[in-house]
Amino acid sequence: MAAKKSAPAKKSAPAAAKKEKVVLAYSGGLDTSVIVRWLEQKGYDVICYCANVGQEEKYTDLEKKALNSGGSKCYIVDMREEFARDFVFPAIAWNAKYEGRYLLGTSLARPVIAKHMVEVAKKEGATIIAHGATGKGNDQVRFELTAYALLPGVKVIAPWRDPEFNQQIKGRAEAMEYAAKWGIPVKATAKEPWSSDDNSLHISFEAGMLEDPAARPLDRMFQKTLPLDQVKAKRQTITVDFEQGVPVAIDGKRMGAHDLLSKANEIGFKHGIGRLDMVESRFVGMKSRGVYETPGGTILLSAHQDLEALTVGRDLLHTKNTLAVRWAQMAYFGFWYCEEMDALQAFLKSSQRHVTGRVTLELDRGNVIVVGRESAHSLYDAAIASMEADGGAYNQGDATGFIRLQALPLRVAARRDVRLAAAKKTTKKK
Repeated sequence: MAAKKSAPAKKSAPAAAKKEKVVLAYSGGLDTSVIVRWLEQKGYDVICYCANVGQEEKYTDLEKKALNSGGSKCYIVDMREEFARDFVFPAIAWNAKYEGRYLLGTSLARPVIAKHMVEVAKKEGATIIAHGATGKGNDQVRFELTAYALLPGVKVIAPWRDPEFNQQIKGRAEAMEYAAKWGIPVKATAKEPWSSDDNSLHISFEAGMLEDPAARPLDRMFQKTLPLDQVKAKRQTITVDFEQGVPVAIDGKRMGAHDLLSKANEIGFKHGIGRLDMVESRFVGMKSRGVYETPGGTILLSAHQDLEALTVGRDLLHTKNTLAVRWAQMAYFGFWYCEEMDALQAFLKSSQRHVTGRVTLELDRGNVIVVGRESAHSLYDAAIASMEADGGAYNQGDATGFIRLQALPLRVAARRDVRLAAAKKTTKKK
């Protein structure tokens, strides 16, 4: 009897292809809300990552929104203390202002955000990151330079530079339509189309009506500073204490970095301190208009700069002021994690060894006025500096030789010019 043939084994269904993981820097704003869905529709496993750098946000709602928009996970990382301590306070210690005016609020937040985004990517085993920065701005550079420095093999998806994305979503109007199509709630409206970026140091505004450099910002746009016509606070005197260049106390009360910055912001708000409206030079080459509110940073920088003048010697101070321009450029451009920045930070630490003391300030209707400073490390010697009789501490006659030595190159050059002029005159006569 022939053996009974067994039924052929059923073929198992092919395993579903594993989706590539993408870590998206997610804010819940218009751009990143749209990008979550767009990446998900392209077949990616989108891991949303939100950095808490002090912006006002309902994080429970944000996580729900990220998942409803197409994300598979949502990381929310609280880095407020790190941001203030390791990024904002070094900028204060440098007295750093990009192009002499901008206190670098967004520039300082991007490297700490990107740093933790890389950490999430490593944890998830992802080799791709994505962001909502445009191809015309600085943030794309800041995110990507940090990512390449900390995760060299990383791949980057920047939808605003992707022709396929741009065909579907050309600008903010189309992005709002796309969000409406997928039922994604966003703050931006056609009535208020400007873009804002908020953290514990500042809030910035750009785009929309602000793209006209002559257009006056609307008072209803501002959030961290009272308009001067609404300021009711009387002139206020405060003190700020520093230890080796780091602010540690306001009015004698010691606080952690984030709490101290928040307190300075609270004080600055009611006095209308810290507004700035400027045209700046983006790293990519174009001019742009930005409106900023930096109340606490404005107060702390003014205090630090004055204390530094009291405690740091002339030549070191002048060298530091020169290097501060370069440091501000590097922070603005996004070169936070590189050898040059490491070297500058080492210089900063050395330069701040004696910047310890107390500064007294008056705050009045948008103004920050330093009215006093004191330090055990002070280089100010009243016995030498006094215009009154100095009791022999300084011999004014010594200035004669000092000036003659300083003038030596000038006198030599002047004699040369006289000699050459005489020779030229003699040649003409011949």
